[in-house]
Amino acid sequence: MGLLEYADHGLFAPSKIAAAFRTTSEEVARSAGLGRDAIQRKERVRSDKTQRRLREMVEVITKTTPRFGSALIAYAWYRSEPLPGFSGQTAMQLVQEVT
Repeated sequence: MGLLEYADHGLFAPSKIAAAFRTTSEEVARSAGLGRDAIQRKERVRSDKTQRRLREMVEVITKTTPRFGSALIAYAWYRSEPLPGFSGQTAMQLVQEVT
């Protein structure tokens, strides 16, 4: 999947991301280091912070999908696999730390 497949009208859409990864929008928000309000309120979904976090998450998953063979497996890796050289943090934890 390309980045555009996770977007709707030029913005990353939590519902499309959730459908692609077979999860909920709330779980997508947590995976990106966002609160539930960030994906429930339209003005918050459009905010720079929300869009930046969703983009960062989707970019990591999109870039690792060829390695794992599917976006679903890449999403599982993003959430759970400790990365050597980053004090054992997962890609998800690294995205969540970005301000």
